Amino acid sequence: MNKTDLVHELAARTDVERRDVVKVVNALLDVVRTTVAKGGRVTLADFGTFERVRRAARVGRNPHTGEAVKIPATVKPAFRPGRGFLKAAAPRRRKRTTRKATRRR
Repeated sequence: MNKTDLVHELAARTDVERRDVVKVVNALLDVVRTTVAKGGRVTLADFGTFERVRRAARVGRNPHTGEAVKIPATVKPAFRPGRGFLKAAAPRRRKRTTRKATRRR
């Protein structure tokens, strides 16, 4: 699903005009983008958290030569799914119950 599909689905579910839904979706994405860019965190209960994560400097290897290459520290955006989102997206499988062996008499 892309942004256009999301807008159409939200408009259909909420009986709100499509152009108003576009404004709301754009505003939501802008708030998340600017908050995370400033180093903040956006948490939506049962959905997840958008935040900025620091990656430490490290040493990597050039796969062709095997030479050590310094990789500088970076900052990147990250999303951690919430418990409700995880349950909806990837429900746990039920554990198999093992039957206890019964003795024959």
